Amino acid sequence: MERFAVIGAGAWGTALAMVAHRAGRSVILQAHEPDIAAAINTDHRNPYLADIDLDPAIEATADLGAAINGADAIILVAPSQFLRPVTKAMAGQGKVTAPVLICAKGIENETCMLMTEVVAETLPAAPQAVLSGPTFAAEVARDIPSAVTVAAEDADLADQFIQALGTPHFRPYRSGDPVGAEVGGAVKNVLAIACGIVQGKGMGDNTRAALITRGLAEVVRLGLAKGAQAETLMGLCGIGDLTLTCNAMQSRNFSLGVALGSGRPLADILGERKAVTEGVFSARAVIELAGRLGVDMPICTAVNAIVNHGRDIDKVIESLLARPFTKEI
Repeated sequence: MERFAVIGAGAWGTALAMVAHRAGRSVILQAHEPDIAAAINTDHRNPYLADIDLDPAIEATADLGAAINGADAIILVAPSQFLRPVTKAMAGQGKVTAPVLICAKGIENETCMLMTEVVAETLPAAPQAVLSGPTFAAEVARDIPSAVTVAAEDADLADQFIQALGTPHFRPYRSGDPVGAEVGGAVKNVLAIACGIVQGKGMGDNTRAALITRGLAEVVRLGLAKGAQAETLMGLCGIGDLTLTCNAMQSRNFSLGVALGSGRPLADILGERKAVTEGVFSARAVIELAGRLGVDMPICTAVNAIVNHGRDIDKVIESLLARPFTKEI
């Protein structure tokens, strides 16, 4: 794995392109928007990471075919709800056999599929792995030490990605449980909105700690029902990612929740943002998947009621707090 194509030139895709470059790999970054590709090539800046200089060796293109042609490996960083059309467009360029590293966190709305399931449909000849964990793009781009999970059923494939991308400041750990990595990454975005709402309402640290802990129980229940291993969700891509996302304003999902809890309308918040806030879209799919699997997820259900059905926040909180007492695990 010497030549990487990074599909998706948002903040996270750009940060991962920088990771690959620091690890000594050749990188081409594919942007959906031609002006983003032009800014990267001309100014060596990306508006999604506006204050970070990019190495001139990182090239960008808006041409999907040019990006993937000749790549030894492909890093998929398109938002989860756009991953299917992006990978179908890749398939339209010819049979894709290069290994793909899936970095999108979410569950597809229309099908309730995990991203690995989507890619298995659209790029059936491409071996696949998942990268997930507690990372903010800006910190990875600045080479601040970070750790992630690289999960694949094929241990050799996971090791190839780890050896190709790992550096002293970007430390990947291998897992054989891609389902667990995906469930952890998708559900934490929904829970981060809940924690942000609590922060915005001024409800205190006790409440947020309770939400994170009970939210983790929901992640584990859904993961087990989907075939994940509980141990995976106690690691970087589970509790690690959940803890980070639920406690920091760098998180788009947490900050959106803070704004909602402070009384701002959802449409106004989303209208101000260039980047996708995955938790808003994932909430519906998470609840639909949970229903199909018979999994109780009251916190995620509450978030979905607020962001997708316009329910009053105070009434939803009151309803959550009125639930019957039950065993912890």
